[in-house]
Amino acid sequence: MQNSFLDELKNKWQYGGMHIKLIFINAAVFLLIKILLVLGHLFSTPGSKNVFESIINNIFTLKGNLQGILTHPWGLFTSIFAHFGFFHLLFNMVFFYFIAKFFLMYFSNQRLLYTYILGGIAGGLLQTLAYSVFPRYIESEVLVVGASGAVNAVFMAAAFYRPMEEVNLFGLFRVKMMYLALAFILLDLLRMGGDDNVAHFAHLGGAIFGYLSIRNIDSPSNIINWSQRKVSNIKAQFRGKRKLKVKKGGNKRTAVNQNNDDLYRKNQKNRQEQIDAILDKIAKSGYDSLTKEEKKILFDQSQR
Repeated sequence: MQNSFLDELKNKWQYGGMHIKLIFINAAVFLLIKILLVLGHLFSTPGSKNVFESIINNIFTLKGNLQGILTHPWGLFTSIFAHFGFFHLLFNMVFFYFIAKFFLMYFSNQRLLYTYILGGIAGGLLQTLAYSVFPRYIESEVLVVGASGAVNAVFMAAAFYRPMEEVNLFGLFRVKMMYLALAFILLDLLRMGGDDNVAHFAHLGGAIFGYLSIRNIDSPSNIINWSQRKVSNIKAQFRGKRKLKVKKGGNKRTAVNQNNDDLYRKNQKNRQEQIDAILDKIAKSGYDSLTKEEKKILFDQSQR
């Protein structure tokens, strides 16, 4: 039974898509934090502080001020995978699971990863900026954890890319993605007036990034496309390959690279037209009306 369970987890990790991998990472970090806290409690003397608490805070939390970013910059990254409460983790991951499946109907696994990470970092930066500017929060000592900003970035990217797409809310009624997204943004804005221990500015930072991530989506200047290109160039440098260059005065590269990019965009456009036609067919006649080949195309797109 144990081997079967481990094999199932291995298969989920290998074939489940980027959203499954991110959920696994969040769950693993949560378990690590809980195990460290238990060990810290056991090795602490009565009345003393948990010996691992400060270590956990220094590694896995974002310090909610500019000084904290300067002294613990890694918190911008590690905090978007860390949760201290089980229900905090559960809510974020359940919501992420469903919205990521919608996201992957239109975008690749790699784009999901970039949106999650960069959206989470953007949320952390806005949260820190707000706590360093507004008098209400300047003197506050706050530690920020959780994937909410990252998840919100993925949600808003999907919502603003397909604003009129309808989803079943609670399985009871259908609502357009745009209205759902605006409701989330409005709730965060209204709840900023209270002290509910929720990082609303991180949510908004993620939302802003999600919107920006689909602006001019086919342009090299798109924030996700630009980031992917920069990371690819860095990887190429480490591997000893020639760096991908963009000349001043335009987006001209070598003829080979330019032709490859043109072919890629053409293929992407054709693939998107196929997906749009399949989704329209589902909306009109349901999933069961699809042919075997159409189902395969939709499945392959979800794995990209």
